[in-house]
Amino acid sequence: MPILRLSFRIIFHLLSALHGEGVPVLLSGFTKCPGLFYATPAQDGILSRIRIPGGILNSQQCRAIADIADQYGGGYVDVTNRANLQIREIHQGINALVLKHVQDLGLGCSNTTVDQIRNIMTSPTAGIDPQELIDTRPLVTAWDNYITANSQLSGLSAKFSVCFDGGGIVSVSDRINDIVFAAVLVDGKVYFRLGLSVGAKGKPAQDTGILLSPEQCLPILIALADVYLGYLDPSSKHKLRLREVINSLGYENYLQQVQQRLAFPLSCGKTETWIEKTATNYHHIGIHPQSQPNLFYFGVVLPLGRLETMQILGLAELAEKYGSGTLRLTPWQNLLLTDIPQQAIANVQSEISALGLDCAISNINSALVACSGNKGCAASATDTKKDALTLAEYLKTHVALDSPVNIHFSGCTKSCAQHHQSDITLLGVTIEEENRTVEGYRVYVGIDNNEQKFGREYQFVTVAKLPALIEQMLLVYKTQRLNLDETFKEFVHRYGISQWSIVNGQ
Repeated sequence: MPILRLSFRIIFHLLSALHGEGVPVLLSGFTKCPGLFYATPAQDGILSRIRIPGGILNSQQCRAIADIADQYGGGYVDVTNRANLQIREIHQGINALVLKHVQDLGLGCSNTTVDQIRNIMTSPTAGIDPQELIDTRPLVTAWDNYITANSQLSGLSAKFSVCFDGGGIVSVSDRINDIVFAAVLVDGKVYFRLGLSVGAKGKPAQDTGILLSPEQCLPILIALADVYLGYLDPSSKHKLRLREVINSLGYENYLQQVQQRLAFPLSCGKTETWIEKTATNYHHIGIHPQSQPNLFYFGVVLPLGRLETMQILGLAELAEKYGSGTLRLTPWQNLLLTDIPQQAIANVQSEISALGLDCAISNINSALVACSGNKGCAASATDTKKDALTLAEYLKTHVALDSPVNIHFSGCTKSCAQHHQSDITLLGVTIEEENRTVEGYRVYVGIDNNEQKFGREYQFVTVAKLPALIEQMLLVYKTQRLNLDETFKEFVHRYGISQWSIVNGQ
């Protein structure tokens, strides 16, 4: 699509030239990592991404986003695996006054030069999780404010990613990030254990053993970013990732340079390794009590992370009517409706259902993930969104799940929609068969293996045969597992991949 992309580029540059001073415009044409003011061309039009630090939105912001999606995009938004929002199918420049209005509402970044930096991640239940050690929202705000106030951070890789985990039941410490702060309890006091991305690509941050007080998190973040910036070539279009810089300098050398910029010593402490605490069992789905008395939050399942504008507006109204007027996006591409009084639970359930959504942990969509597919991305071999929805519809009437199984559709090896290993990964490929091109998937089963990005390869299957195969795999899991608490990954470890071929008669 080179001619189409060129035309979009020209349109956006012309729009930028026409806008007056003091009004936000799209900057630098396009970037691989879009923001609200940095657009990216895609197969289905222009892609715009709105940073939502910590994933929290108010109802007024929801309405503004819905208006943009309706007026300029495809009438829907997608929640991403960093709790951002994407607006797709944009075919004309977003009016500068509209962008200014969005900025005034606190969406995007008021400093447009740093708007493309990755969203700050934290648990979607920060401040309401009954088991959390600390509310991480103030830390998210502090780091976001620092980014906004310091334009030199625009020199960072747009993929520079930071995560704060408060130690609650809904954990994000195992998500793929450059820097992770994971809350731990030491001698009755709350500290953060520092994790850094080192070694091979696509691995969770490595626990350094360094313990930090909450007040030390922002200074060390500033120092980590400062050392990193010192080793980036500002003239290069390709910016090294933090992991690459640390690998090149050496882990201890990098930390020594960080220490030189700090007014306090970096110290290690003996606690359980936080990285072993993973919480990808979708504990946020369903209806759960908050730490605040008599209040509950609803974990709402979004099919493939997508929300139609009618649903956004409906949820915003629910949040105002029954809750505190806020919604929370999750890194699992679902959504929380918070601060619901106990007496309103039945009404909220009914109204969520009327929007075509639900909160059922048994819903196959609760852990079903797909990239944009070949309708939105030239790199994708298959129509992942369509194939995932077809699978979901089929499984609804063939397998009744009682716990989530993470199935990941990826149109190519980049794995944009989900960076960590899933229970079942379906990698889109095409093959030539009888002089025609046939779309299908390579099936990977998520056994932990440091040498495998997706898990262990199982077999190739055509799109037409895929639903029946996944049905058989899930039925074997349900009937052969030791008990209801045995996860799919644990089951496969015990059962072994070699057993699957017997089930399928091969």
